[in-house]
Amino acid sequence: MNWLAYLLLGAVWLLHLLPLGVQAALGRGLGRVLHLLGGARRRVALRNVELCLPELPEPERRLLVRKHFQWLARSLLERSLLWYASAERVKRLIHVEGDIHFAARSERPVMWLVPHFLAVDVAGTALQLLQSHPAFDVYAEQSNKVLDAALLRGRKRFGTAEFYKRSDGARPIVRAVRKGWAFFNPCDMDFGLRDAAFVPFFGQQAATLLAPSRLARSLGMVVQPVVAHILPGGQGWRVQFQEPWTDWPTDDPVADAARMNRWIEQEVRRCPAQYLWVHKRFKTRPPGEPSLYG
Repeated sequence: MNWLAYLLLGAVWLLHLLPLGVQAALGRGLGRVLHLLGGARRRVALRNVELCLPELPEPERRLLVRKHFQWLARSLLERSLLWYASAERVKRLIHVEGDIHFAARSERPVMWLVPHFLAVDVAGTALQLLQSHPAFDVYAEQSNKVLDAALLRGRKRFGTAEFYKRSDGARPIVRAVRKGWAFFNPCDMDFGLRDAAFVPFFGQQAATLLAPSRLARSLGMVVQPVVAHILPGGQGWRVQFQEPWTDWPTDDPVADAARMNRWIEQEVRRCPAQYLWVHKRFKTRPPGEPSLYG
């Protein structure tokens, strides 16, 4: 099916020629189609919203999920700009709030803690384009080798970051941190119980990685939270570099994981439609508990 992958990548390249406002309109339309046809992911998103935001009436939850699919489609189309548009054009579209240069001044290595809002890749691009401190990220390989190569090429095309495979384990991460590189760490997906614990996330027991806390403590890292959002219409993206945490990590990685989840909850409530609801965040269950996704 490589021909299909090449066809898709050709369409993505063509999209970058369009103004962002036109892409936004196309994304909203595509999102409506994906919401209609993507029954499995729609059900996952609805279930996640039901579990995490039960205070919302059902019509509001359904409206939230419809909006989510429109933002999701926009994020997919806008990768064309991140992968193929000129650096100058991408810079104009990224609106930075906060201290993006903190890592360059820090005497300790920095971990950027980045939850999975739909503009998470924009945050990575901003760090490559708008600050000079060396950095690295960890990624999961895609099953299609053509798409995997395109994703990796698009993410590292500005040449100031390294990418390590998640399957390579912790050694490359430790080596990079000891060299003083900053770690771009998307921290909030369900990777199973390896180096994880069940801690609350919106009141549900969620398998949450302990590695961010353990790594930060063992290597003396300081954590700076980063959140990225898509702006309406053709305005671009906002990337917020928040104040570094002074109370994290501690000597209790489980408590740190719970603290991290509370922070993500706070950020989700500020912009609920752009969180990655189509991911099965509660896929891993405590022993004896049934699946929450039926």
